Amino acid sequence: MLQFTTDQWAILGLVFLLGLFIGGFTFSGGGRKWKHRFRSEQERREQLEIRLAEREKEWRKQDSLREAAIADRKITQVPAEDPVV
Repeated sequence: MLQFTTDQWAILGLVFLLGLFIGGFTFSGGGRKWKHRFRSEQERREQLEIRLAEREKEWRKQDSLREAAIADRKITQVPAEDPVV
């Protein structure tokens, strides 16, 4: 095990405190920043979900109209009398 002198312990403590201060100044106000980004992302996601729900409703309507149109049409193939050569 390493043996530290009193001077070395003091230096380690000062480096630790320096790291706390630098970290505190670097991330000051960071709590508000991430909350703001989270809320804006949440609002954007809600808007996208609403838009997707509207589009899905429109797609379902178009699909039902397409199926009704196919059912209404009697698709018959008329054979050609003389094939074109």
